[in-house]
Parts: sequence; structure tokens; C-alpha cells
Amino acid sequence: MAEPIPLSKYKAKRNFAVTPEPAEGGQSAAAGLQFVVQKHWATRLHYDFRLELDGVMLSWAVPKGPSYDTADKRMAVHVEDHPISYNAFEGTIPPKQYGAGKVVIWDKGVWVPVGNPREGYKDGNLKFELRGHKLRGKWALVRIKSRDEKQNAWLLIKERDQFVRPASEFSVVDEMPDSVAGLPPPAGAAVPTESTGVLEGAKKTALPAKMAPELATLVDGPPSAGDDWILEIKFDGYRMLARVDDAGVRLFTRNGHDWTKKLPHLARDLAAMKLAPCWLDGEIVVLNEQGLPDFGALQNAFDNAKAKDITFHLFDLMHHDGLDLRQVPLVERRARLKLLLEHASDSLRFSEAFAGSPRDVVASACKLGLEGIIGKRKDSAYTSSRSPDWIKLKCRQRQEFVVGGWTFVRGTKSGIGALLLGVHDTAGDLVYAGSVGSGVSGKVIPVLQEMLAPLAAPKSPFKGATDAAARGAQWVKSNLVVEVSFAEWTKSGHVRHPVFHGLREDKPANAVVREVPQHLRPAAGAAVQHTLPAKFRVSNPERVIDPSTGVTKIELVRFYGLVGPLILEHLKGRPVSLVRAPAGITGELFFQKHLDKGEIPGVRQLDPALNPAHAQLLEVATAQGLLSAAQLNVVEFHTWNAVKTAIGKPDRMTFDLDPGDGVKWAQIQQAAELVRVFLEQLELASFVKTSGGKGLHVVVPVKRLYDWDTVKDFSQAIVVHLARTLPQLFVAKSGPTNRVGKIFIDYLRNGFGATTASAWSVRARPGLGVSVPIAWNELAKVTSGAHWNVRNIHARLDKGNDPWAGYAKSAHSLGRAMQTLGWVP
Repeated sequence: MAEPIPLSKYKAKRNFAVTPEPAEGGQSAAAGLQFVVQKHWATRLHYDFRLELDGVMLSWAVPKGPSYDTADKRMAVHVEDHPISYNAFEGTIPPKQYGAGKVVIWDKGVWVPVGNPREGYKDGNLKFELRGHKLRGKWALVRIKSRDEKQNAWLLIKERDQFVRPASEFSVVDEMPDSVAGLPPPAGAAVPTESTGVLEGAKKTALPAKMAPELATLVDGPPSAGDDWILEIKFDGYRMLARVDDAGVRLFTRNGHDWTKKLPHLARDLAAMKLAPCWLDGEIVVLNEQGLPDFGALQNAFDNAKAKDITFHLFDLMHHDGLDLRQVPLVERRARLKLLLEHASDSLRFSEAFAGSPRDVVASACKLGLEGIIGKRKDSAYTSSRSPDWIKLKCRQRQEFVVGGWTFVRGTKSGIGALLLGVHDTAGDLVYAGSVGSGVSGKVIPVLQEMLAPLAAPKSPFKGATDAAARGAQWVKSNLVVEVSFAEWTKSGHVRHPVFHGLREDKPANAVVREVPQHLRPAAGAAVQHTLPAKFRVSNPERVIDPSTGVTKIELVRFYGLVGPLILEHLKGRPVSLVRAPAGITGELFFQKHLDKGEIPGVRQLDPALNPAHAQLLEVATAQGLLSAAQLNVVEFHTWNAVKTAIGKPDRMTFDLDPGDGVKWAQIQQAAELVRVFLEQLELASFVKTSGGKGLHVVVPVKRLYDWDTVKDFSQAIVVHLARTLPQLFVAKSGPTNRVGKIFIDYLRNGFGATTASAWSVRARPGLGVSVPIAWNELAKVTSGAHWNVRNIHARLDKGNDPWAGYAKSAHSLGRAMQTLGWVP
């Protein structure tokens, strides 16, 4: 039950100025006691199982996640109570914070205690029924008696009922891996999408002293249908929260700074409304002559008598007249807010919603010159963190950057010619993102000079290299934040065609990161996704594929169901070869390039003209084909270096770093880095993945300009050059005697008809390692070519194909590289 000081341990472990996790708050749902299971990629992947009781969420960490098999008694380590508001938390806990890593809502719903829950919890035998999207029926949490009280270990056990399923038949964590945050309550309670006037979910509480805003997630496209969404202007201004109580009005930035004295007319106009105590959310802007937000005008308004031109556009009401409204559906909060603002001063305006399809609304907004559109799910609660329930759709790429220095006006040693920009990476280091000079002019220069002068520093704040634009720079401490629009990110991580828009005094520098658009998650009401079709049947599911680990055929099939969306990105459009292991990996393996007889559902035969001297090539382009192949004992999927639409000209080179006897893993890591550096000298981008076996694969995307023989011969020239330059590390001949203590860089993968194990393919070797795409800066942390395997792949799924995000745009012509190497085709 709750601690003597509720949530004291929870709060003591967290720095809420850094982590997006909620500090407190939340309330019971009208439907009953809530439960939530959060999938948490921390140091090790685990599932956080939480049950609401006595105003907090009792919490357990379950390393393997729940199982519907009554024989599976899953370890559950009891941890500190969490606030009820944590139920809505999805996001990433920053590095160096407690529990650092990504968190998603894996399941949610209500739980019904069996017996007295307080007595059961105290006695270590808590029984209950779950009514969630994924977890249903009767369960039990049983404390393990142990002398080590620090461990506080329990077991999560499925009890016998109609929902029980053996592990050989069903694995809920493998077959239902995704977030359910966007789904409606599983109990079937209707959630309004239009105002009904009923504040269901409101809870009587005192007005909170502080409140953090809900932040929108940048997405890569609008929702397909707008019925579930409210669409508003993305205001080009400063986010502002207002707190009103008997003592007066206070205005806070998103970072918690009090700006009441900067905006006296807004505080005065809010006070004149004589509102009941409340919290309001909105954005302050200055409108131009066309009635559109003008960010530059807003900045200038603070410096002169034009502050009165600042208007406050309000879009949410989180607390009002003794009621906490954060769990009330958005449409109801907005309906009450609109009523409050009916007779407000012209400086206080309700943020109206647009009608129409999301795609049309975004297009219209861009034509009008607006920054973009904010979409909000109509039924969503208010969460003080970045939320996928609020999305932003931008007309042009635009975000905040940290200033790390400036360069002088060309030909002088004075003035400001350009600002040097940076963003923080996942490790919290500031990395260079280019420079901006356009827009840095006029009245803004004296302001910048005044702010930058006291920040002067003797060395660069950026980790890693800058570029020629930073020569002769004056470095500064990375405290100043500016807003910049730009056309796109270059392959080197710099902004192209940037334009300076203004300072961002309302945002902390340490929170500035590169914004990466996310895919919009399923709309509310969508069904929970399964990785295996309901009618899909696996023959001989308990057959052991790998005796060294005991992995069975059903586990392998589930693996390919789990990684299907990831591996299909690498398989689609390419001829594929299959490695089958009907008797397991210790039996005879069959390398199959064609269909000998019959067919494999979902596996296509390609045009015979692609390879006229042989039988038709194969392509696996659908989830059905992937699963059908795994059902037919396929372990490995190998792909060509060309696509079916241009089979005569490869679109990549592959270098397989194959170590000989006596080579240590550190040498392989070093070798890969050296290959990368040499390829960079040839102006060729490269990407790395674990092989799933002993080594690494370095993949080079190239433009389709040369035939197979030319590409293969040039790849051999690269390998020969490296072997001559570093004979103590590399060899260019493949024989085992040549490779003792050295690494053969296999270029033979670049010939016509040759293949390489695809990313996300399992390897038919003891341990069943998996070939996984990684970023170059991750290589030092990888422990072997089989770092990930069938059983631990869950720990990598949050990264997916992101480390290769720039692959498609990184292809170069080999012509310049050939000239640099002095090689003639």
C-alpha cells in the first residue's frame, strides 16, 4: 500500500527538471481501478506492471513480461509506488536519469480485486482479474519468501480460466508487442468525441502550485481521417500557462519561468474576468496585418511599448473551480474553456479548430503562410509530457538550436556574420548542425551581441568536428537557444538553407535535440495488432532448432513475426535466397534460390528474364511470405545487391569482415572503423550491421551506374589496397591459412548472383544470432557479431532501422571514388 509519505521513494530517485516523467497527480477512472503495463527499454528490457490502490500505482518490474501459460511463473520485482498520472506516460527517460530509456504503454485497462486487496497485498498473495487490451482473466501476484528483504521478489502467475493458453501456442509479448496508448478503454466505456457537457473523469482537488505543459510529437504525415482529431493553428509564438487563484494571476513559460511582469496587460485582463481558481494553457503571439502570427514581431514587442499587441490564444483548461480536469476528454475541457472566454478582452482569445480533412487543412495552412497545424485527439487526457495524443505537422522544417559560437562579418573582425548551431545527441553531447547567417541582421544583431558577449569561451562546445563555415569562430558557452527554419538535413547532419527567426528564451538549452518525425500511431478504436495471423498454423512447433539454446520452431516463427516490419524494408524488391534447416541447424542445411516445386504463400517468383539461364528468382515482400518461409523451416534470408527493377546494375557494395582464427573482437571493431575511414576518403557513405555470426557487414549504397563486374572489381581493389596498407590486420585472400590472426574482407559478395544475410535475418549457427543494423557510434558497445539473438531481440526493437535512417539518400557514384583510388574500370 502507499508509503507513510506517498511517493517519497519515487520522487527521491528522479530529477523532474530533466525527466519528462510526471512528479505527481492523476486520478481514479470512473470505470474502476486502473492497471497499466509499460514496456521499458532501460539497462535491460522489462515490463513495468502497475495496479492502482489507495491513490498510487503499486509497481512491479517483470523482466520477461506476462505469460498466459499457468506453468510460467514470471519473476516480478516489487519497486516503488508511482503516481496515477504515470499511467499515461510514454516517452524517453533521458540518459543518466533513473530508469533511462524508452517507455511505451504496452497494455492498460481496469483490474478487479478478488477478495480484500489490501490484505492480499500485505500478505503477499494478491489475486485479481484484469480487463485490458492484451491481458484478460484471473491472475495472481505472490511474494517469494526470502531472507534477502532487499530483493522483494514476487511471482506473476496466470490462474486457470478460459483465457489460459500454453506457451507453445501463444506468447503475448511476442505476438502483441506494440503500444496501446491510442486505444479507447478496453472495457467498452464510450468516450465522447463531441462535447456532451458531462465532465466524466473530473476529480475534486486543490489547485496545483505548479504544472508542466503537454507537448506535441512531430509526425511525418497527417491522420488519414479527421473524425477523432481537433486541428488548430500551430501558433508562431511562445507557449504560456496561466495560473489564476485568489492571490491573482501568474503567467509561466513552458520551462516554468514566471513572465507575469513581462505581460502585465494579459495578467490584468485575466484578473478582470474574475475566474474561479484555474490553470489555462495557450500561446502568446503578435498578429500581423493579415491576422497571421509573426514571431519576429513578438520578440520586438517585449523590447518596446508594443507589448500590448501580444495576444493570448488559449486552447486548454486543466483545472477549474476545484476540479482537476486533466483526465476529462479534451472536447469537454475545450467546451468549458470556450464558455469562460465568451466575454473576455480582445487580448484573450479561444483557439478555434478547423473543419475538414487533416490533409486539406494542412495544405491550406501552408498556403496561408502559417507554420503548421497541431492535431489533438478529441478523447485524450492532458499529460504533462510529450505525448503522441498531440501531434504537430509543419509546413517547413523548423526547430530550436543551441548557439555554440559565431563568426565575424566576412573580411572583418567584428560584427556577427553567422551563428554556429548545435543540437544534443542521445548521450547529451552538443553536436554541430551547421551555421545560419540569413535573417541575422538589423535590430537583432545588437541584441545577439549583448547576449553572446558574456558567454565567450576559449574552446568549442561541440563534440566532434565542425566545418569550414566555423573557421575563425568565437566560441561561446552553450546557453543561448534560437529558432531556425531550413529546407532539410544533409547527410552529414547539417541544416540546408537555414533562416534565423529569433531567440527562444522560453526553452532550456539542454532540452534541444534534433526533431525526428514519428510515424503516427493507430487511431483510437483500432484493434490491437498481432504479429501472427489468427489462422496461421505452425507444424511441429516444439521441434528444437538450436540444441545449444533450446530455441524451438515456434519461437523462430514468432521472431520473424516480430521483426517482420523491419526485415521487409531490406527484402522488398530484391531477389532472395533462403537457407532452410528442416532438421535444425545441426542437421543438413539447404540453400534455396528457386522454387523446386509447389509454392510458398506470399513468396513471389520474379520475371524469368531477370536470370534467363536459370529458374525464376524469388522475392519475399510480404509478412505472409516471411512467416510461410519460416513455417517451412527457413532460418536465413539472403539478398542480392541489386533490385529487381534494375537487376544489371548493383545499388550497393557489401564488405563482409570475416575474422580468421585468433582474431579478437576488438580487432574486428577496429577493422570496421578503418574501412569506414577509408571509404570516407573515397567520399563513400557506409553503414554497419552485425553479421549475426563472427564478424560485421559494412554496406555502401551506390548509384546504379555500373555493371556487376565493374562494381565487384572495384570492391576488390578497395580490399587489396587495405590489405597492402595494413597487412598486419587485413588479407585479400580467403583461404583459412591466409587468415590466421587476420581479417579477410570478403568482396565476393558483390558478384552477380552472390548474396549476403539480410539485416534482421537469423543465422543458422549455435546461439541463433541476428544480423542487426547499428549506428557507427554504437559499434564500441557491441560485444560480438552475434550480440543480439532470437531470445534477446526485444531489447533492440525500440531502435529498429533508425540507425540506418539516412541510407536511402546516401548513395554516391563510384566514379569519383575510382579516380581517388587511381583505379580504371
